[in-house]
Amino acid sequence: MIYLLSPLKKEKTISLPMISFEITANSIDFSNCDTLMFTSKQAVVSADSIDKSWKDYPSIAIGGATKNKIEELGGEVIYYPKKFYGEVLANDIKEQFSNRKILYLRPQIVSFDSRGFLAKEGIILDEQIIYKTSCQKYDISQKPKKGAIIIFTSPSTIKCFFENFSWDSSYRAILIGNATKEHLPKECKYAIADEPLIDSCIKKAKEILFRDR
Repeated sequence: MIYLLSPLKKEKTISLPMISFEITANSIDFSNCDTLMFTSKQAVVSADSIDKSWKDYPSIAIGGATKNKIEELGGEVIYYPKKFYGEVLANDIKEQFSNRKILYLRPQIVSFDSRGFLAKEGIILDEQIIYKTSCQKYDISQKPKKGAIIIFTSPSTIKCFFENFSWDSSYRAILIGNATKEHLPKECKYAIADEPLIDSCIKKAKEILFRDR
């Protein structure tokens, strides 16, 4: 019983999407930028639905799924960190892109303040909010069964899960990355995927199920 809380459906998982997306911008102001930064694949999808000309600008992608979505939609990725954000991101952007005018296309609420973090290192980003997320509502009868493995793909999926359901001690969580871990209640048993990708989360869940046999 592997429950996937992402809006994306995957074979051999039970789909229980926790968040929905709503575009909040009618246009994108590219006038003061020569490079874009995305921290989620949904930001890429949203940008593509607002203005296809985002593809005319090279992109910095945070995360493998974000990189893949940019390239899938025809954009160019000039940099993406293999490890999570933090010091590596700041140092690389300072060294490689300090002379660029970066526009950060982002959701209304972010789990990691990339702009604030980079500002401490003297890197100033412009930013524009282009979409927002909201929690899906579920009836208690739809709560995952005992013994379930639950895949959390973002801090938002954790927040929305706990708005709907309480945690059962028989559950185990699979987390897509360390940033997500910071938002999980201490009592939850968890493992972190080897890569920040949904397929890697599913692989980790299957490993746990196989080990338990």
